[in-house]
Amino acid sequence: MLADMIKAFSLALAQLGERNILILLLKTIALTLVLFAVLGVGLYFGVEWALDNAGWRLDDRTESALVGLLAVIATFFAGWLWFRVVAIAVLQVFGDEIVMAVERKYYSATISHAASVGFVRSLKMGIGSLVRALLLNLLALPIYIILLPTAIGLPIAFLIVNAFLLGRDLQDMVVARHSPSLSDPKWTIPFSTRFVLGLVTAAIFLVPFINLLAPIIGASMATHLVHGRQNAHSGAHNHDWGIE
Repeated sequence: MLADMIKAFSLALAQLGERNILILLLKTIALTLVLFAVLGVGLYFGVEWALDNAGWRLDDRTESALVGLLAVIATFFAGWLWFRVVAIAVLQVFGDEIVMAVERKYYSATISHAASVGFVRSLKMGIGSLVRALLLNLLALPIYIILLPTAIGLPIAFLIVNAFLLGRDLQDMVVARHSPSLSDPKWTIPFSTRFVLGLVTAAIFLVPFINLLAPIIGASMATHLVHGRQNAHSGAHNHDWGIE
């Protein structure tokens, strides 16, 4: 498994500089940032409404500055905690294009058998990913709060929780192109491989600026791992994963 993971990671990095991948990366980043801008505006008016209803009476300039500061702080922490949630949900919309780009280069023989996921199914998968991530992270929030004073506890808890989620989300992007069932045993990868895939991707999400690359790297790795598993399942003796 380790060798497959290293190979998948290397191939994902190697493809980052390609024009079509860069375009998809920019689209994913742009839509994610737009959503966070909307979140920031929503928090600004939400904080302003909360202060007004709490009976605070400040002059307009002071109140505006305070509300703006609180909104920025809230957006920053929400961004750190929920960036992975929003980015992966957004990626589900473009996931088919990313998987297709990897398959076209490395697994061209599978293109004729693949089906376009379509916007509606991609949107449903994105919403499902968002709901699962929100619910599980909200359930883990008390643990996050308890571990907040520690230097390493919070990142470790975040990694473990989101590794479970990410592994499934990334796998689903690939499987959706080749099977009507996302749990098709011919295409799904073992739980341990899926967890490590999610762990690697979640770790990248923790690194500032580099985390912008995490969705694309994760989706590319998932494509290589799923196809490697499928080749093994079908008895294909292709140790280079379709690389020509």
